[in-house]
Amino acid sequence: MPSRLDSLSNRRAIVDRRKLVAALAALPDDPAVLKREATLLLKQALDAGRAEIARRLAEHPTRGNEAAASYAFLTDQILRVTFDCATERMIPRTNRTAGERLTLMAVGGYGRAEMALFSDVDIAFLTPWKQTGWAERVIETILYILWDLGLKVGHSSRSLDEMVRMAKSDLTVRTALLEGRFIWGDEALYDEAARRFEAEVRHGTERAFVTEKLAERDDRHRRMGDSRYVVEPNLKEGKGGLRDLHTLFWIGKYVLNVRSVPELVGAGLLTTEELKQFQRAENFLWAVRCHLHIVAGRAEDRLTFDLQRDIASRMRYNDRPGRSAVERFMQHYFLTAKMVGALTGVFLAHLDETFASRGRRFADAITGKRRPRKLDGFVIDRGRLGTPSDDFFAENPVRLIEIFALAERHGLEIHPLTMRQASRDAKLADGIREEPRANALFMEVLTGPRNPGMVLRWMNEAGVFGRFMPDFGRVVAQMQFDMYHHFTVDEHTIHAIDLLSRIEKGELGHDHPLATTLIHQIVTRRVLYVAVLLHDIAKGRGGDHSILGAEVAMKLGPRLGLNNAETEMVAWLVRYHLLMSATAFKRDLSDFKTVLDFAEQVKSPERLRLLLLLTIVDIRAVGPAVWNGWKRQLLGDLFQAAEEVLRLGHKQKGRRERVEDKQRNLREALAWDEARFDAFSHRMPESYWIAEASDILEANARAIADADATDRPLWIAASPDSEREATLVTVYAADHPGLFYRIAGAIHVAGGNIIDARIHTTRDGMAVDNFLVQDPFGGTFDDPDRLTRLRAAIEDALANRTRLADRLAAKPAPRIRADAFDVEPVVLIDNKASNRFTVVEVNALDRPALLHALAHALFQSKVTIHSSHVATYGERAVDTFYLTDLTGDKLSGTQRLRALERRLLAAAAGEDVQEAA
Repeated sequence: MPSRLDSLSNRRAIVDRRKLVAALAALPDDPAVLKREATLLLKQALDAGRAEIARRLAEHPTRGNEAAASYAFLTDQILRVTFDCATERMIPRTNRTAGERLTLMAVGGYGRAEMALFSDVDIAFLTPWKQTGWAERVIETILYILWDLGLKVGHSSRSLDEMVRMAKSDLTVRTALLEGRFIWGDEALYDEAARRFEAEVRHGTERAFVTEKLAERDDRHRRMGDSRYVVEPNLKEGKGGLRDLHTLFWIGKYVLNVRSVPELVGAGLLTTEELKQFQRAENFLWAVRCHLHIVAGRAEDRLTFDLQRDIASRMRYNDRPGRSAVERFMQHYFLTAKMVGALTGVFLAHLDETFASRGRRFADAITGKRRPRKLDGFVIDRGRLGTPSDDFFAENPVRLIEIFALAERHGLEIHPLTMRQASRDAKLADGIREEPRANALFMEVLTGPRNPGMVLRWMNEAGVFGRFMPDFGRVVAQMQFDMYHHFTVDEHTIHAIDLLSRIEKGELGHDHPLATTLIHQIVTRRVLYVAVLLHDIAKGRGGDHSILGAEVAMKLGPRLGLNNAETEMVAWLVRYHLLMSATAFKRDLSDFKTVLDFAEQVKSPERLRLLLLLTIVDIRAVGPAVWNGWKRQLLGDLFQAAEEVLRLGHKQKGRRERVEDKQRNLREALAWDEARFDAFSHRMPESYWIAEASDILEANARAIADADATDRPLWIAASPDSEREATLVTVYAADHPGLFYRIAGAIHVAGGNIIDARIHTTRDGMAVDNFLVQDPFGGTFDDPDRLTRLRAAIEDALANRTRLADRLAAKPAPRIRADAFDVEPVVLIDNKASNRFTVVEVNALDRPALLHALAHALFQSKVTIHSSHVATYGERAVDTFYLTDLTGDKLSGTQRLRALERRLLAAAAGEDVQEAA
């Protein structure tokens, strides 16, 4: 039995096998009664053992290895008693033969004696030859009992020959058997299986196993997002998680046949200090995993937002000034994941040093890169950049920055042992922060043409980045506790720099055609890279990070070699890095005052170009599926409108000229005769022509023509738009109060999310309402069945054939994950943002049908909605409405505005759920 099981204290308090065996022995021999009563006794023992382990974990919440071993010990005893009961009383052997031998092995994680509450029980039944009828019945009986106990069992039944054959052909089987552990049964048979695995499977296949295991790890990382800094990490399969530690042990065990992690030290694959780091990381991750299973009440390995607070509390993290308990807990998690990554690198380096031939690597070939001629004293070790001596950084601390500059300049990987050396000596960077050469080398990394994101990530992993730039060090592993940001602040920043570099190299031209063109037109390239580096530098300081970040930029700019003008430009970009997205996503860009106000703040075409590029990489670096075609179009529209103002001035191209341009283009696209087009154009108000894009104008015109030709009172058109990554839903109907909120509710009932809406009324009293709709995952709402349901839902809602409130109440409840956040509703009423409308912005916790509830509140307030704009930031929604009173004027009067605010706050909080009569 492994030592970790032997070291458990007071094991009989978890389960007393002697008492359990005695209780089973007292049961009657009647097969049905025996099975029923035995299962009951085993279930009671299992539940009592789990309760004791949970009690111990609550008392000592950081003893992860002990909890994991305790669950394995409990499972061992339950299996042994079950095995004996099955073989001795339920299916006894009458005439024993040589073939009627059976052994029970634990494999996989259970074989390592590591389990959480709901971990799979992975077991293997082995027989010497082909399975006999007796063995088959025993195995079936044991499995049924285990299933009745509620255990999730992963099992296999094989002869020794089958075991060898499967292990040779299947990496997963080979890995599971690598950690095989005897549980009960014929021990001599287990010993024979272990001997054959060693001689016929493992021997001579070490290099192939390591290569396959590392490839499997890389593929797993890609599936999990390829970052150890995702804010809802998978602590088992994710990068820097338990599986990475398992991989190290598997490799060591396979290559050297070590039986425990401490033996890796004697084998030369870990140092004593690295062993301590391994054990600290393993203990912490197992503690989190055991708490996670208990809190979730199921097998769960993903640290989702709704579970993080509870686990932080169970592990006794406390709030600190400016940092919540959950943020401190998650920072500890990310620092642990970072340590696991560093351990992986040095472990593989030790593997190379110990087993690979000179100049080669054990697991992979070295790519044939040309050796750089000038390395300033650094060396190439097995194709990677290294140092010639252990005190190389201490002799000249500037080399701590220089090694990363060389890596970027020549496209070289840094040797893991050198990374460990840099990490050890990172504190030396404190003394070179003001060194001009060190800062010049850092700027070379930041603005490098090859892969600055990757090299900055290495610098961060080594701890050099945070020591050289303490302001950045403050955001290392800092979690942003919201559902919008997918990465820690430092990883988000480095990812944004990587995206900027890829845009500059033309790698993202399909996604960002405008940005790919503009980046080669900017005058101040290094200003842009520094602004991206610093845009979130002041997060977590208890104030507006944009304002505080601008102050940091003014301090750091000169140090990094920027002149006064460049420093001020960086500070401005950091201060206003959210301006463009807020304007594009929360405001009506057809309202020319929006564009004028934005251009007034930007002031110059160069600033506008820089701001667009910064905004794009900032949004896209938030995480997967955050960027989409609709955001690209809104930002592009704002950029072009603002550029026109900055280039020509707002009087150069007036409102009337814009309307005439669109009408002329539409006339050509439709090919209608002059009288027909004039009749159509005169029906539409001037605001309609300003608000809608040319393709939507054409789609509306054709839909209205079809509706009029068939004399239909209601026309619903839905056409997927791949460019906007949304579906345009147009409703043409007789205008009446409440039309908008009913349509919004119907779209939600059909499973759609509205991201933008524009409401128009023709001069003859018809409504033309355009909605951009996405599916719940942010994709185009284009499934034919869904579109049919959407049309039917709108028709039913407008014909009063159904009560929307009832259908909305029947929809699934809001996402549980969002309940982990407190978003206090806020209503902002602005009569200065537009010359013609009152602009109302509602910030609230996102939930299904929020727009419908807000629109209903506006209907009750007797106002006219002219456009609605929806922006979501994870759990937070920002819905903006452009309103007038029923006579077309702005809303006024303190009492009326306060009443409007109260209704919207109630609707945002979910208090207003009843439909108007």
